Amino acid sequence: MTSSAPAPVPRVPIPARAPHDALPSAAPQAVPAPPVLAEVVRSGFVEGRHRGSLVLLGADGGVRLALGDVTAPVFPRSSNKPMQAAAVLRAGLSLGGERLALAAGSHSGERFHLELVRAVLAEAGLSEAHLRTPPDLPLDQREAEALLAAGGERSRIAMNCSGKHAAMLAVCAANGWPLATYLDPDHPLQRLVLRTVEQASGEQVRHVGTDGCGAPLTALSLTGLARAFRGFVLAEPGTPERRVADAMRTHPEYVGGTRRADTWLMREVPGALAKMGAEAVQAVALPDGQALAFKIDDGGPRALGPVLARALEHLGVDSPVLARIADAPLTGGGERVGEVRAAF
Repeated sequence: MTSSAPAPVPRVPIPARAPHDALPSAAPQAVPAPPVLAEVVRSGFVEGRHRGSLVLLGADGGVRLALGDVTAPVFPRSSNKPMQAAAVLRAGLSLGGERLALAAGSHSGERFHLELVRAVLAEAGLSEAHLRTPPDLPLDQREAEALLAAGGERSRIAMNCSGKHAAMLAVCAANGWPLATYLDPDHPLQRLVLRTVEQASGEQVRHVGTDGCGAPLTALSLTGLARAFRGFVLAEPGTPERRVADAMRTHPEYVGGTRRADTWLMREVPGALAKMGAEAVQAVALPDGQALAFKIDDGGPRALGPVLARALEHLGVDSPVLARIADAPLTGGGERVGEVRAAF
């Protein structure tokens, strides 16, 4: 590749600055703080608050409730994974069942997760060495502790995004696309992912960053994220979007793990599609077209369950699993002395 010297930048005259007393006196407009979505209550005393933004869509797709700024771009983090999995299908990879659910998930690092990641790679003639995920411990604390107790260490396959990466590598191998650069934003697969995200959300991606796993990360509004999940559950059978939604709902333990709220919700609320993301992002769609998306502003995951359960109540969900998802205890001296609770 050849390059030429950059053209000289033209000099622009800088106007003389006005005297200090001639400058506008208006103070910069303050950005309002997001509303409180959850309170931290210890021994009957509110010792902290979690702020954030949340949107609920009705069955007709209209905004039913908006708390905070639900039109500003956020990084959905792993809540983008269903759309990334749909792009893999659009690129021609024949993937279904548990394998597709794993590609759209953030696995806990349980043995059955790792075995299936290895199988997806092997079926494509690939190995763990092709993964570009950063070495990590399993997302599930019990699995991480068991691994360390057995003398294990961080690995690329244990990282919770390895299922998504295995599917991306497999479709690159099938199409003859470069493997070493599959995470480059200009790679054919990643360009297809961006188009898929924009079509699903109904809005233009406003920023592209890098996710924790190294993959390109597209910024959307919470409204666009909820709209995308709604579109997945309402999509025609056989389309990439519906295939992803059906795989996730049929095999939710591969989306999360046996001790994860996404798994519990999809297992116990028929037709629900759910996917959390890092920095306390959550998106859910119900089979009637209702949907939600929210982000806790400080990224604290302890508020995610209580806020999720309350939002689902607002959508009319009535299930014992909500109490399980909402339970976020605070302890003192080894005993329960409080909780994180929804505040909207």
